[in-house]
Amino acid sequence: MNLLGRFTRTNYASQEDFLQNYSYTIPQGFNFVRDVMDEYARLAPDQRAMIWTNEHGEEHIFTFGDIRKMSLKAANVLRGFGLKAGEPVLLMLKRRYEYWMVALGLMRLGCIQIPATHQLQEKDIVYRVQASQARAILCVGEDDICNHTRRAAAACKNLKAVACLGGAREGFLDFDALFAAAPEEETEPCFTPGPEDVMMLYFTSGTTGMPKMVAHDFNYGLGHLITGAFWHNLTEKSIHLTTADSGWAKCAWGKFYGQWIAGATQFIYDFDKFNAANMLEMLQKYRVTSFCAPPTIYRFMIKEPMDQYDLSALEWATTAGEPLNPEVFNQFYRFTGVKIHEAFGQSETTPLLVTTKWMEPVPGSTGIPSPHYKIVLLDADDQEVETGEEGELCIDVREGRPAGLTMGYYHDAVNTEKVFRNGYYHTGDMVWRNEDGYYFFIGRADDVIKSSGYRIGPFEVESALVSHPAVVECAITGVPDPDRGQVVKATVMLARGYVPSDQLKKELQNHVKRVTAPYKYPRIIEFVDELPKTISGKIQRNKIRKQDEEKA
Repeated sequence: MNLLGRFTRTNYASQEDFLQNYSYTIPQGFNFVRDVMDEYARLAPDQRAMIWTNEHGEEHIFTFGDIRKMSLKAANVLRGFGLKAGEPVLLMLKRRYEYWMVALGLMRLGCIQIPATHQLQEKDIVYRVQASQARAILCVGEDDICNHTRRAAAACKNLKAVACLGGAREGFLDFDALFAAAPEEETEPCFTPGPEDVMMLYFTSGTTGMPKMVAHDFNYGLGHLITGAFWHNLTEKSIHLTTADSGWAKCAWGKFYGQWIAGATQFIYDFDKFNAANMLEMLQKYRVTSFCAPPTIYRFMIKEPMDQYDLSALEWATTAGEPLNPEVFNQFYRFTGVKIHEAFGQSETTPLLVTTKWMEPVPGSTGIPSPHYKIVLLDADDQEVETGEEGELCIDVREGRPAGLTMGYYHDAVNTEKVFRNGYYHTGDMVWRNEDGYYFFIGRADDVIKSSGYRIGPFEVESALVSHPAVVECAITGVPDPDRGQVVKATVMLARGYVPSDQLKKELQNHVKRVTAPYKYPRIIEFVDELPKTISGKIQRNKIRKQDEEKA
């Protein structure tokens, strides 16, 4: 069974019907753990909810009944820490199944979860705890993570509890022992939120400045009605794998709310270092039917001998996080017969642009506006642009804030007012649409390159470059030039078997000239072993620009 019909229609007959008639219902005082997970446990307690495995071969299978009991135990442990509704808790739990139990437990208490990556260093943890006034930290019990956390906790006097998974450690509460001893009954009623209650904070990737705290309310999960059912195309028969770590907002997009509302089984593969061959093995072994990963992972997967794996169970593939290059789309389709459906959004939102289950994907396009939002493309004067013209992707909020859109930046009125202005939420992302209504990503407003009167989006040049077999990844930036204003620079990570050379630079430049408009070709090419990325895996073009400025 699935609970989709409680919140929106399940029988949209066509794309036109979906776009014209989509609507959704928010129950008063909605709390995902009570109104979705506990309902599954009541109505279908034996229905499979999660398959968890890791790179060491451990495996656990959980039903909805299991998850209710475990989330109640987690809530009772957290209550024992002295936590109260409205208090933030920092979670660095990687892809351990305990993350889901703890996150649901925090919802029961009305606490604010702060999912974070395990890659945080001491200063990163201190900043997040102090900025959010977090009252507890829960991390995985690994030496590096615990050492950073222990030192950070000593500098944070506002903490009530610091705990870790994996057994007793000095300076930490033993979460495993507390969890084993905790009752699996509901000792207090589940928290009923109001419109101002914060459920979750995400620290943005910090491509510029210190990370901001994106606040989401308890209705956030219903913003993912589109995600699970109409983008991932899931039902209760689906086994869905999204690769994201729990510290990244893509985890909420791909392995939590929308997928469980649709009744799907979450397939969680816990790994430390991505290996394309291992990922393909998981798809084959567990007969995964739906797969979602950022383009970077697809790029590495298509470099493997994919025809050696049995991927016949795979029915659907999706991507988000950064634009998908057409060459990757075409190669994956050639290997699997499955077309990748792209979507686009932010940590501040759920999918804004989406290639729905009824649509024919257009390589290079992020799809069409989700009917969940009222999307407009605006110029610098907040006037709508015409078809074929670039504009900033914005949400019209004059009639109210839809479920899934951020409440604003936590304790930061200045930055909140920068994005919510004149009746619109401004994403800062530049896109354009063609005559068929498909939207195409150009780049962040500050990433667009202006050269000799041309405006060049980094994605279009990156797409051209990665279609060459020598290129695994690349980043396009603008370099100041006295004659042209800026020239295009490519920072390139090469595939195995290729060696940097002037000849290869020339070959790549000519390749770009052949596959896209010649004025876009990179006049400067630098080969690197790896590209600078945020902790969520997004390429940091601003770091490349800063490094170039320092060299000048």
